[in-house]
Amino acid sequence: MTTSSGTGASGATSSGTGSAPDWEKRFRAPRVSLPDWAEDAPDHCLFVSNATGTYELYAWDRATGEQRQVTDRPNGTTDGLLAPDGRWIWWFNDKDGDEFGVWMRQPFDGGGADEPAVPGLEPSYPAGLAIGRDGRTVVVGRSTDEVGTTIHVVRADAAPGETPAEIYRHRESAGLGDLSHDGTLIAIEHTEHGDAMHPALRVVRTDGSTVAELDDSEGGTVELGLEVLGFAPVDGDTRLLVGHQRRGRWEPMVWDVATGEQTDLALDLPGDVSAEWYPDGSALLVGHGFEARGDLWRYDLAGRELTRVETPRGSVSGATARPDGTVEYMWSSAAEPPVLRSTSGKVVLDPPGMKAPRSVPVEDVWVDGPGGRIHALVQKPAGASGPLPTVFEVHGGPTWHDSDSFAAGPAAWVDHGYAVVRVNYRGSTGYGREWTDALKHRVGLIELEDIAAVREWAVASGLADPDRLVLSGGSWGGYLTLLGLGTQPDAWALGLAAVPVADYVTAYHDEMEALKAIDRTFFGGTPEEVPDRFSASSPLTYVDSVKVPVYISAGVNDPRCPIRQVENYVDRLAARGAVHEVYRYDAGHGSLVVDERIKQVALELDFAGRHLG
Repeated sequence: MTTSSGTGASGATSSGTGSAPDWEKRFRAPRVSLPDWAEDAPDHCLFVSNATGTYELYAWDRATGEQRQVTDRPNGTTDGLLAPDGRWIWWFNDKDGDEFGVWMRQPFDGGGADEPAVPGLEPSYPAGLAIGRDGRTVVVGRSTDEVGTTIHVVRADAAPGETPAEIYRHRESAGLGDLSHDGTLIAIEHTEHGDAMHPALRVVRTDGSTVAELDDSEGGTVELGLEVLGFAPVDGDTRLLVGHQRRGRWEPMVWDVATGEQTDLALDLPGDVSAEWYPDGSALLVGHGFEARGDLWRYDLAGRELTRVETPRGSVSGATARPDGTVEYMWSSAAEPPVLRSTSGKVVLDPPGMKAPRSVPVEDVWVDGPGGRIHALVQKPAGASGPLPTVFEVHGGPTWHDSDSFAAGPAAWVDHGYAVVRVNYRGSTGYGREWTDALKHRVGLIELEDIAAVREWAVASGLADPDRLVLSGGSWGGYLTLLGLGTQPDAWALGLAAVPVADYVTAYHDEMEALKAIDRTFFGGTPEEVPDRFSASSPLTYVDSVKVPVYISAGVNDPRCPIRQVENYVDRLAARGAVHEVYRYDAGHGSLVVDERIKQVALELDFAGRHLG
């Protein structure tokens, strides 16, 4: 047995970029996010970049072309919001990635120091933030383990020292959805009915009084979810764009919260559909995801006409409609690194420095499984033929899905001669509500059944070497990795688990309150109420069955997969002398530091190389 704490493999990082291998360059290449822009000052933008080697917030004045770094913290910053008038930048200040903190703000032009944005509110987990167009009304969502969720209204004309008004409080998880354009209405997503997978909606005035309710889970045997997509961007307009699941998938509709009228858009697109308003409120920018790829459409509300917004084949990870009618979007494919494009034909932001090397495209595979056809994405070295050492890279979430988009981690494995298989198991989004909701009660075990079916295909097809199969993943993928090593001990040659759930009972008691609510929904109760279900789905239950080398990395400040439950699992491995290595790093649920990300991938590559040969 070997353990490590903060040590790296030889050659894990390099001081320069010229001699760095392609896999490392993909992490180091400058990246930017889709810029957020101020509604009443659209030249004022806010984006995230790794230009300094750490992901931080940047301000961009399009009129002058000036860009400046807004935040500078050792473990990075990505949570920020630009006020609609473009004067202030808000950013969330937590401690080393623990996600527990307060909102700070600074002037857009950088002409002042950071200051507490809401002095009357104590530190918490964030649960939404909305800033009124006049800058005089701010709505803050908060979550704490002791109270649950609260939502507060902050007035600019409040007396000095006056506590922000609390307008909502509930033990179950909830979050702020949006603030209306005129600052009079607040949309809240809540799970007061106890189902954290299928929120209901409530619209209230700024004094907390209720205007309207919408709950698709009431009175039915099939529970359906709702989500806030945004109020119409017009003063006095009481239309709220809402996502619903009434036809077995996510689709948008328009709900007039004043009259109660619901306008079903019934867009004729397969797969999941989301939307946001065009700036004048006359149309919707529609984001469409189907079978691991995404595209964009424009829906004219008056003419009820759907028109395609041309994008290349691949995935669109974010898009926004600008006041001039153009659409800016972040696009990539498994082979092509991300680029921020505009329908004007221009690249919107092209950061200086080296470009990320290309990777190889994905191949689509469909496998019959116990719950229906399973979609998997396969990458392998160009020109390679099997059987190959193969990494099953399991996505997190679980309400997420792998797509035909650029990912530096899988590309690194391909560079080193491995095939990579990514499985959109039951629980994944993008394949309908029933597929996403299937994992209730038999948590983890259902996902692994689908992964096992794809594993059988990979071996039978000649792609994968059955003696060199790696089960790997982060977050929920790390959880499934450890659970799979224990419940399928003869199926895998190696396990690599990043920020995993390892001891589900301890994880439940230590995690943030919002995740407790999700777990109660998954399992149908708490560990005390349904102990057999938690036991059946906990990797710790099967730790003594693990036969292969295990590598685990964990953030010591992680509020989602806390460190104590990881240590419990590691102690059990150590007690019987099982081959394992542990890497603990000073951050939360992953790192925003490029060197740290490279180091972690290098450690995994090194571990696999030593144990697989």
